Amino acid sequence: MLGVTVLILVISVMTGFDRELRQKVIDFDAHILVSTEDVLHDWRTLKTKIDNTPGVVATAPYIQGPVIVEFQNRRVAPLIRGVDPAEEEKVIPLRKFIKYGKLDLEGESTVLGIELARKLQANVGDKITVYSPGNLGQVLDGIKKLENAKGDEEKKAIDQLRDVILPKELTVTGIFETGHYLHDSEYLLVPVYVGQELYGLGDALHGITVRTENPYSAERVKQAIEQFLEPPQYAQTWIDMNHQFFEAVRLERSVMFFLLFFIVVVAAFGIMSTLITVTVQKRREIGIMKALGANIAQVIWVFLGQGTIVGLFGTLTGLGLGMTLIRYRNEFSQWLARTLPARSLSIFGNPGGSHPTRRRHHLYQRIFYLFDCCPDSRVLRRAARSGEGVALRVIL
Repeated sequence: MLGVTVLILVISVMTGFDRELRQKVIDFDAHILVSTEDVLHDWRTLKTKIDNTPGVVATAPYIQGPVIVEFQNRRVAPLIRGVDPAEEEKVIPLRKFIKYGKLDLEGESTVLGIELARKLQANVGDKITVYSPGNLGQVLDGIKKLENAKGDEEKKAIDQLRDVILPKELTVTGIFETGHYLHDSEYLLVPVYVGQELYGLGDALHGITVRTENPYSAERVKQAIEQFLEPPQYAQTWIDMNHQFFEAVRLERSVMFFLLFFIVVVAAFGIMSTLITVTVQKRREIGIMKALGANIAQVIWVFLGQGTIVGLFGTLTGLGLGMTLIRYRNEFSQWLARTLPARSLSIFGNPGGSHPTRRRHHLYQRIFYLFDCCPDSRVLRRAARSGEGVALRVIL
């Protein structure tokens, strides 16, 4: 019973964690990202081709890269994501993540991740300063020129350097929260043209985001898009971009499979040892049954029936207890948090959810049931073949 309960709880926790991670990634990342090692110049033609690809729902241009953000002498180095709000909303539902303010990227404005805003201690309405590393080479050249300049040349070099490193001052119009720490702490959203100005791209882009009909069929759509991409252009799915996270979850689930398997085996052998002990202790009763005319198969089926009943009762009871704990998972986790000095679990899979989880539940239950119902056949046969005369002598 406890083995089945632990099995269901662990599978639900692992499946819920995997589903929650995938959902958080899908919510903020595009299903496919088309980019290049340099910049996309003729991106409008490429965008039209992608829009006409089967399976593509929407596309949007984007700029993305590292910047330096300063607010009240606090500096961080996050990533900007330059987007067109109208088109980006068709690919990624940004508005549903807005926690404070609104998604307003008109003019010199920005929307910060909630963790990034906490680091900067910035609120809606504040003005932050953004420095771009896109003109870093020009800054270094200007510094060298300034070191060698004198008099009027020095003043002219200073003015040129000031123009080169002139930052952008953006007004915070909103703060978003995705629930994914990396997104909330590393991104600030800006209009596309602001990103182009910061990186000196002119009309070029860093890439195009793509939304597909089904995120799990993104690989097939990516292969269709790659047919008209020219090197160094490339396409990546959301699974490719987050491969390290999913690989870690896959390895963890593989380890949990072996742990669950041994839990099932140990619990099943505990029941088997009980049934074997009962079989050995019932030698006299077996002898009486054989004296009354019972054959070996009938004797064996008596104990197999006992094992079947015990296994069925334990499996069904464990299934019910496991499903009950999952149904009242929040209350159970709160009780654990109050009772034990440890952090409670907050991620459980839905027992009525995805079919892979339910198939796994049923598979493990069948394995557990088979182990429970099958005590050692050698002991049963040996006990069933024991002579009735020996048993009757023991009785007398």
